[in-house]
Amino acid sequence: MAMNVGGGGEEDEVVSAINTTPLVDVMLVLLIIFLITIPVATHSVKVQLPRDANQPTQTKPGNVVLAVTANGQAYWNEIPLRGHQDLLDRLEKVAVIKPQPQIQIRGDGKARYEAVGKVVATCQEAGIYHIDFITEQPHS
Repeated sequence: MAMNVGGGGEEDEVVSAINTTPLVDVMLVLLIIFLITIPVATHSVKVQLPRDANQPTQTKPGNVVLAVTANGQAYWNEIPLRGHQDLLDRLEKVAVIKPQPQIQIRGDGKARYEAVGKVVATCQEAGIYHIDFITEQPHS
């Protein structure tokens, strides 16, 4: 008196039909999530961004121009520096002047970062508060 429910075959028979209901449920949930989040991601707060006010720097007679060549040699205006202590001595004399003159660093594009970094560190060591980097405008 056994009763078969479902297919008319044996117990070990493989069912070859794919149940797509869970797949459809997951896809609908993802669709709803994307519909909610996309408008938030595409809209932004309207702000007025600042305009570029880059003006060429003019070297004044009181300014100090420190140049670093591609091989790492540093120059005070056009005078070659003998080393770290020479630069430090000169910067300490300038640091006590009120107001401090502008220190402008012109680093060669092929100079190592280390050489320019040492000049900046020496300026900080001497007590210079304001350092400018002189660059060229990119070609448009």
